Amino acid sequence: MHSFAPQITLITILSLVILSDAIASRLKIPSVFLLLSGSYLTYAYFKAAVPIDMAEHFDTIILFCIPLIFMADALHLHFSDIKKHAWSIFYLAVVAVALSIAFGASLSYFGVFEGLTLGAYVSLFAINMATDAVSVQSVLSRFNGIGHDIKVLIEGESLGNDATAVIAFFFIGLPWMLSGHIDAAHAAEEALRVFAVSMGLGLVLGYGFYMLMKLFSDKRGELFAFIIEGYAAYLLGEHFHVSGILTLITAIIATKAWIDMDLKEIEAAENKKRKSFFRTLRLGSVVATTKERLEYIYEMAKEFGYIAAVVIFFVLAEMVDFDKLRTYWKEILIMFGVTTLIRALSMAKFVFFGKTMHSIKPVDAEGWFILTFSGMKGALSIILVHMIPDSYAHKAMFEAVTTGVVVLSIFVYGTVLWSYFTFFKKEEETKLFVS
Repeated sequence: MHSFAPQITLITILSLVILSDAIASRLKIPSVFLLLSGSYLTYAYFKAAVPIDMAEHFDTIILFCIPLIFMADALHLHFSDIKKHAWSIFYLAVVAVALSIAFGASLSYFGVFEGLTLGAYVSLFAINMATDAVSVQSVLSRFNGIGHDIKVLIEGESLGNDATAVIAFFFIGLPWMLSGHIDAAHAAEEALRVFAVSMGLGLVLGYGFYMLMKLFSDKRGELFAFIIEGYAAYLLGEHFHVSGILTLITAIIATKAWIDMDLKEIEAAENKKRKSFFRTLRLGSVVATTKERLEYIYEMAKEFGYIAAVVIFFVLAEMVDFDKLRTYWKEILIMFGVTTLIRALSMAKFVFFGKTMHSIKPVDAEGWFILTFSGMKGALSIILVHMIPDSYAHKAMFEAVTTGVVVLSIFVYGTVLWSYFTFFKKEEETKLFVS
């Protein structure tokens, strides 16, 4: 007898996306609230609607969803915005995350989490400092009043800090946690190698797909090219034992950056006026896509990202164990409180440095508030905690704490932002940078 499990699951996923968007639009609330709640209720109480064993196929499902989630967010970043805020994004995505993990790990001195080694603290905070691109976009897309520059910082951070958290977890925290010791010099060298090789692979692949897209001129082909690029970049990075996520992000952003250059030249009517080696190298006279087709790609990539997010939420539902959540409720609240405090301090440091460093633009108090509560956790945290071997003695605690923090961050942070923009701030979009 044939199994219709994949078809039934797809119907369930698309129905959840449609219903969540429809209800969210009417109630004026972020759709991620409904997606998360609906996914859990469906998976827990209507098993016939999701007849696939998520636990058995966890790794396959995760590998399928990762490129779709990160591709959608990477496509939203414009090259001009990245150039303008490069140092700010670097601070938020790399420096602030590294400092936050180090600060969190220092709590081992006080024995906040009983039985954990210093390496385990590094792993736990790396897992729970990674923000979720889909959740952040879902919440912020509902609000007016957020300046474009702040949105760029949030989008750039949600991508960059994921790559930093992954490298900190896989190449520093996890080996340290499992072996009980670490060679600091070797770990730092390995982390730098992973950053360099991942970005190098991404740039080469990004250029290759950018040139490939010049061979055809239809929006469906271009969308599929980006999807293929996302999967190819992730697989290539993992094949060479570096960061597949960083390779993917770099590749998509690189392709998009070269496309943005072409479109900018067209807008400025400089095609025939300016000749340069780099323009010749990228065949600047042949465009890879148009603004109209790019808008279509944005929208479709976002929809694919939402579908992947629902699948990840099903996996989260599989991990929810209320007995474990009750057992570790103190650890969950401590972790949520500490990560929130660390994030607030990181954003405060961003404000301080913005006043003293010309390369980083300062934000006002409202910008600090928005940056602090845009740190929702999600898919990546779930993925990382699952990668811990079952033999590790404290894996149950890690899963319970991470699950609790993900759910709390989405609902608490999302509700705080929703309340602020619904009841206290109703003016149109404004600049939040301090001049």
